[in-house]
Amino acid sequence: MGGYSLGSMSETTSSTSSAATAATAAQAPAKADPRGRARKSARKPVRPVHPLLQTLWQLHPTLFGARFKPLKVGIFEDLVARHPEAFAREDLKQALAQHVRSTRYLEAVAQGEDRHDLDGQPVEPVAPEHVQHAIAEVFRRKQGRDAAAARAWALARLDQAIEASGLDREAWLERVPTRDATVLGLIDEAYAERAAQAARREALLRAFRASGQSVDAFAEMYGLPVDQVRDALARDAAGTAHVAASTTTG
Repeated sequence: MGGYSLGSMSETTSSTSSAATAATAAQAPAKADPRGRARKSARKPVRPVHPLLQTLWQLHPTLFGARFKPLKVGIFEDLVARHPEAFAREDLKQALAQHVRSTRYLEAVAQGEDRHDLDGQPVEPVAPEHVQHAIAEVFRRKQGRDAAAARAWALARLDQAIEASGLDREAWLERVPTRDATVLGLIDEAYAERAAQAARREALLRAFRASGQSVDAFAEMYGLPVDQVRDALARDAAGTAHVAASTTTG
């Protein structure tokens, strides 16, 4: 039977499974390591899923179902107004707090998808500072499992957010200031990779223009995917149009 789920990486589980795990641990003898110390479980203590989250899943599966969506600012008041008899205000606050702190929800915010209202309609973009916070938090949670994969994930999400914002590094840090050395390192790496990609695209474009070949023939000549050449041409056209527009308005 389906239902609300915070996902495998959440810090929350059902109270039944938590009790069963605790009971099993209490009955099993402690295993000693070579130095004679008891081994500690790698898993952190977990809390039960708030029961109202199951109700929210049933009432609004588009937001709280198989795929979480970023919630609009003020969703608490909207829920109270839409379902005045369904929730105690304090319980609803606790349930929503657990929901928005879950890894699954933070991953949805990190994707940069728009915020949604109770009817599942996009209403406003997620602010860059909220995207960065979500990326940083999920990155920290993923590091313990696979540090390299976590870094690759964070850099990909940051690149996507930076691309959507259109901001250079200085403007990004002015909009989303941080003193977190880890986050600053990720931002620097993301912008460095973007610069390297831009340089590679420029080299490709110079070679393409000098070749006099069609896109397909050029891609075959250099053993490149046709889509890569077309993407470079499209980005160049967009950049040229942006410069032309800026010159005209200036």
